[in-house]
Parts: sequence; C-alpha cells; structure tokens
Amino acid sequence: MKGEALANVTYRAYAKQADRENLPDVANLYRHTAHTELREHFTEQAELIGLVGDNAANLRDSIGGESYEATTMYKKFARQARADGDQEAARLFSEVGRDEARHREKFRQARKAITDPSSGATIPTDVRAEPVEIQAGPSKVSSSRTLENLRAAMKGEAFAYAKYTLYGDRARETGQPRLARLFHRTAAVERTEHFAAHANLAGAVRDTGTNLCATIKGETYEGTRMYPGFARQAAAAGDTEAAAVLNGTAKDELRHAKAFSGKVAKLGRQCPRSS
Repeated sequence: MKGEALANVTYRAYAKQADRENLPDVANLYRHTAHTELREHFTEQAELIGLVGDNAANLRDSIGGESYEATTMYKKFARQARADGDQEAARLFSEVGRDEARHREKFRQARKAITDPSSGATIPTDVRAEPVEIQAGPSKVSSSRTLENLRAAMKGEAFAYAKYTLYGDRARETGQPRLARLFHRTAAVERTEHFAAHANLAGAVRDTGTNLCATIKGETYEGTRMYPGFARQAAAAGDTEAAAVLNGTAKDELRHAKAFSGKVAKLGRQCPRSS
C-alpha cells in the first residue's frame, strides 16, 4: 500500500515536470496512472485490510500516526541530519515535526467533538496548505543517512496523504462535512508541503527522460516480481480475494510499464538495463 501511495504523489510531481518540458502526453499519462494508483490499487488494498473504520477509529489512528512523527521520527531525523552536517534537512525535519504536532492536536479536538458531543468541542477546519514547488535536480544533502531518512519521510507523507484522503471520503459519506474538510485539508499539507519539501532535498524529480526510466523500472518490478509473489502467498494462505486483487494489480503495473516505455521511445531515450 505504501508503494501505491508513493507512486501516486510521485507521478503527480513527474506530471508537473513533464508540463514544464512541454510534454503534455507524458504529463497526462502520469496523471491518469497516479489516479489509478490511489483510487484503484490503494483503495482496493485498503478495503482488503479494513484500513478505513468509523470516524472515531480513523481519528484515533491519525492521532497515533501524527504523535509518532512529531515526538519520535522527525526528532530523530533532525538530530541525525545535524550530526551529519545537513543543516537544511535538520531544519526541515524539525519544522515538519512541529506541523505534525499541530495536526495531532486538531485531530484530538475533532475526536472529542465526535465522541463527546455534549462537550461543546467543535471540529477544527483551519488547516491551510502552503504548496511547495518541486524542482527537478539532484539531491541537496551530503549524508547517505539523511537521504535515506528523507526517502522514508516521503513514504510516510505519501501514505498519510492517501490515508487521510480516504478518511475524509468516509467522513463526507457519513454526514460529517467539517471532519471531511479537516482530513482533506491535512492531506493536502502532507502532499503539497511536506512531501514536496522532502522531495526537493532528496532530488526525487529529475528530467522527464530520467523520471520515465525510474517509473518503468518500478512498474516492471511490481508487475513481474512483487505483486505476483504477494498473490502466491495470499493464494497459499487461502485468501482468494486478496490473491485476485494482487494479480489484477500486477497486470495493471505491467500495462503501465508498457505505456511509459512507449513514451520513452518517442523521446528517443534508452533506459539502462535492469540488473
């Protein structure tokens, strides 16, 4: 699931880079595929594991995730970045950690409003994203540990974005529009601020030819090895529904790889052979 969430936000960033290079067909393919990764693959897998619960359960999960990031993960990443001389990354990790603490408090207030209506608590909606533009380029950090932490943070922010999107959808479906806004607006912060800032330091976006080659490699791996392996494990355990979903996802990923390979060919680019 985390791979699908990461693909969704990464492909949206790749689409914007393709726009900058005046490659509308590539940009459209990335946007279409990003939608599939979130609204089909991630959503199907979320249903299989029961990721989305009732509103109170979703808030409880969100509070736990934000608390871990604010009190443990980002503090550790910032401390390590400072020790490794990556001061800009240290500042970013600290700033994002403070943001996550604020998100935690808003989710706590929302949970009180949902679970104890007589308390007078209201669901806050005063969350505003300040989007960061992702620029193509190499990594801006010197330490391999900092780069690894940036990539871990990107995965976490992408997963939070996808999860909060579904939680917001559930809130809207259950007649809680304010809670839906809180989840969806927080999701926007995770994607357009936090993920984007991490991506800039990590050098996650390059020129479109390089992005396409990375995409093809990832989609091919998922379609030929990862998802077929997961499907076999599910079938062996008697989880026929999961096996069917995972096999279907594998086929989708191979179709994606083929479509992106066609775009590479049109650019006259040749991707390195995978080892």
